[in-house]
Amino acid sequence: MATFTAYQLSAPDPSGTPQGRFVEMTEDDLSPGDVVIKVAYSSINFKDALAAAGINKIIRKFPRVGGIDLTGCVVRSTDPRFKRDDPVVVHGFGIGVDVDGGHAEYARVAADWVLPLPNGLSLLETAALGAAGYTAALSLHWMEHNGLSPESGAVLVSGATGGVASVAIDIMSGRGYSVTAMTGKESAHSYLRNLGAREVIDAAVAQPSGKPMETARWAGAVDSVGGEVLAWILRTSASDGVVTSFGNAGGSEFSGSVLPFILRGVRLIGINANSPMSLRRIVWEKLAGEYRPRHLDAIADVIAFEQLPDAMQRMRSRQTQGRTLIRMTG
Repeated sequence: MATFTAYQLSAPDPSGTPQGRFVEMTEDDLSPGDVVIKVAYSSINFKDALAAAGINKIIRKFPRVGGIDLTGCVVRSTDPRFKRDDPVVVHGFGIGVDVDGGHAEYARVAADWVLPLPNGLSLLETAALGAAGYTAALSLHWMEHNGLSPESGAVLVSGATGGVASVAIDIMSGRGYSVTAMTGKESAHSYLRNLGAREVIDAAVAQPSGKPMETARWAGAVDSVGGEVLAWILRTSASDGVVTSFGNAGGSEFSGSVLPFILRGVRLIGINANSPMSLRRIVWEKLAGEYRPRHLDAIADVIAFEQLPDAMQRMRSRQTQGRTLIRMTG
């Protein structure tokens, strides 16, 4: 049986850090599944970088091939919905965490997790979006479902240089929203303005004030930080503001008041990107159409497979911006 290269995480050492290394595997070494995919691109999401370092014990069973998203073409399938050479995208459903993921030249997954590539998007474009782009689009989908429109007023995107936030800025500015980007990286201001941010503010403004509400500023917000940043966003949201939350880089807990909810009608929506396939189809169709980003070339940095370990370390050190893609095969 032919072998291929994978980046595999083995059981943690005494310090709690998994041991990552490039290994040769066969199809039989992969997690069970109905569909075998030749992976064209995977990516590094913040979750991948944390998992590789053993942070938050994201991966609990080893050895494991990481990578929570991938695009590629079907090699074989025992499910009639897919045939050889079908271009597909897979993200979520525990890939790269509970089962082997995209950091290998081949992947084997359950057919129910596989989505045909959206019409109009290439493998590279779909990978540039990946789990992060889907999360950004899902956030906007629910925000607009709750009444947000460009006429509502300014919207805020926190953690603005991250993969989800970068795509969110691109999508929302393209739809006519007045986007304010929040970041602690002064060097990234030009990058964010090029994506469409009309204003860039320093993350240091999100400080505790002791007040239940502050001056109303945001008709909507996409928050990837959590912690004190989310608390500040809620205090400064305008009447009928719509806030989506999906990250905890700034902490998983926050303190606040019910007053923004009952006096301003602010809505806080949790975003779980591991959503049902029926919703994924809707959101991916939007990503290929009305939500299609304009600056994926600027957002996505494509690296070689052998650069994966160093790139994950840079991401953990907050030295990256946008999306980091891995070119797995030709």
